[in-house]
Amino acid sequence: MDDDLYRQYILDHYRDPRNHGHLEAPDCHAAETNPLCGDRVELDLKLDGDRVAEVRFDGRGCAISQASASMLTERIEGATLEELRALRPADILEMLGVTIGPARQRCALLGLRVLHECVGGPYTGRYDEDMADDPAMEEPAADVK
Repeated sequence: MDDDLYRQYILDHYRDPRNHGHLEAPDCHAAETNPLCGDRVELDLKLDGDRVAEVRFDGRGCAISQASASMLTERIEGATLEELRALRPADILEMLGVTIGPARQRCALLGLRVLHECVGGPYTGRYDEDMADDPAMEEPAADVK
């Protein structure tokens, strides 16, 4: 896909977010706000054993943060907790399909940060140059879905 198609895909997820809302009695709930811009993402997971049975997100913010969260929910439905913990920033940036500058990476990766808070994953908010310091953060995980 070229950049224009990816941009349209991002706008589609922003305007018509997938898995938007809340779950009744989720097994896991986490929420974070990006302190620099005020974007917010909340995530609810229902598990069947160690596998995601249902996922919902809610939030507010820019097209990148909300579209990224929407895309992430599609990707993780049916995934195991181990697969969720293996997701890295590079996976999310690759999923978006366009180059994201350092300031917007915080927006793009907010959903991943919330997911890892929810499932005890390793990602706690390292961005851009900091990601290059840790080779494990750079390598995309095996395709989750």
